[in-house]
This record gives sequence, structure tokens and C-alpha cells, in this order.
Amino acid sequence: MRPGRRPVPPGPGQESVWDYPRPPRVDRDARRVEVVLGGVVVADTTAALRVLETSHPPTFYLPREAFADGVLTAAEGSSFCEWKGRAAYLDVTGGGRTAARAAWWYPEPSPRFAALAGHVAVYPAAMDECRVGGERVRSQEGDFYGGWITDEIVGPFKGAPGTWGW
Repeated sequence: MRPGRRPVPPGPGQESVWDYPRPPRVDRDARRVEVVLGGVVVADTTAALRVLETSHPPTFYLPREAFADGVLTAAEGSSFCEWKGRAAYLDVTGGGRTAARAAWWYPEPSPRFAALAGHVAVYPAAMDECRVGGERVRSQEGDFYGGWITDEIVGPFKGAPGTWGW
């Protein structure tokens, strides 16, 4: 971590991202998760997965069937995660608006992350709104990470300029 930056002590009912593990862990989350684009709900589920990794806000993965029909379409490109494997990108369309490469999934996740098969994550910054348990999510800084910041977590969070080497 950058000198002078210390983890914020969590309050009651909060988690510190500095207590999350490395390698990451996948947890089930039964709260209602909604994704809005173009003024319409494009995904809604109570069967999300949260990926928890040291210094990062959780990334929420929703079952593919949580997305409305026709909302997700294949996009160009891929990336590689040392833990989860090769990710493929998706465009998200809702309410007449398309967010290019705003979602990703792991067609063949590594065995340790097999639970992510058939699940899709979205960048909250590319959506009109994402909600967890009714709370509006704030997006993680930076254009590489897709963390979902809620009041239940404290940082500081990796992603802002100057945090790449944390």
C-alpha cells in the first residue's frame, strides 16, 4: 500500500477490503441485485456471487438468466485474470442505449472459480444504476476494475491513480 495510506477501520456491520483474501474468494449473496441501463432494469436477481479480493471492492457476478432477453451480446476482445482465467466481453443494451464492453464473463473459469460459470459481471460506471439490497452502488475508480462500492465496505480502494502498485 502507498505510504501514508492505512486501512479504514470497519464500523459495525462493515467489512474492510483489506481483510479480503488473496487469492480471491467467491461468496453467494442473496440480496436483491438490480442493474439499470437506458432507464430500464436489464438484470434482477437474488442469486448473485461476490468476488472478494484484497484491496478491491467486491465484484458482483449475476446469473446469465438474471439478464433480460437480448440485453447481452458478444463484444470484441478478452483479458486474462491470473486467478479466474480468460474473460470474454459483452455489450449491454437497455432502453435504446448500448454500453460497449460493459460486461464480462468467464466461459471456462479456472477450477478454483468454477462457481463463476454462467455468471456475468458489469462495470457499474457504465450503467445508469446498480443496486444491492436497494442501495445505489458507487463505482470503483479506474477503468480496469469493476468493483461495487456500498456503505458496508471501507477502503481505501485500489483503482484510483497511484494505486496500481498496491
